Amino acid sequence: MTRHRGLTEQAADAAIDSACRLLRLPTIRSQFGDLAEAAARDQQTYRGFLAELLMAECDDRARRRSERRIKAAAFPRDKSLRVFDFDANPYVDPAVVHNLAKCDWVRKGLPLCLIGDSGTGKSHLLIALGTEAAMAGFRVRYVLATKLVNELVEAADEKVLAKTIARYGRVDLLCIDELGYMELDKRGAELLFQVLTEREEKASVAIASNEAFSGWTKTFTDPRLCAAIVDRLTFGGNIIETGTDSYRLAQTRARTEQPARPRA
Repeated sequence: MTRHRGLTEQAADAAIDSACRLLRLPTIRSQFGDLAEAAARDQQTYRGFLAELLMAECDDRARRRSERRIKAAAFPRDKSLRVFDFDANPYVDPAVVHNLAKCDWVRKGLPLCLIGDSGTGKSHLLIALGTEAAMAGFRVRYVLATKLVNELVEAADEKVLAKTIARYGRVDLLCIDELGYMELDKRGAELLFQVLTEREEKASVAIASNEAFSGWTKTFTDPRLCAAIVDRLTFGGNIIETGTDSYRLAQTRARTEQPARPRA
């Protein structure tokens, strides 16, 4: 190993920059100067300084991986548990939701069902819990129910159904939103059932639906198939009912019913 003794500060900085580029250490490259100055001020040991550098690189890589997983999940918008208004929806137990955010259910391959009327926070919770799973290192995919079924039908027509089902089977958590908004024909329902069967007891599915399970026969018109799908989505899993009182509607009413300010 070649050692470079007696480098000037400028030469040392150039060597560090070059080495970080070669070794692909962008965080150390960008933060080295500031961390070196802080280490000198704090009279850090060489080992302590090296640990600070390496931990900064590791932390930044973990952050970038989380960002890539969140992007790959294809969430339609950013939603977090931090901004979910639990006070506005007494049906949703914060303790239950925050326990789900630990992602043990994803680790065990269990399902999650969020059931409630429009505007009660189902999609918010679905995206927020999916985001928590992505941040915890799981592969996540979000999709609307109708989009998923349409994709499966097209895949079947193009003779690539097995490949498409396998692609959805590889993610650790599949988030299906707006299940129950539209009636599915028998073929579409059967294709969706194949995806759920592929994932059964192996990988988690989380769904958000505006229909109680008793009303799913309007979406899945074959009673036996409907019962089988409900079984796949509930066995051993968690069910959260978000109620019937629309948070969005309440917010709109609150804004429109505010008394006008008196003119000066």
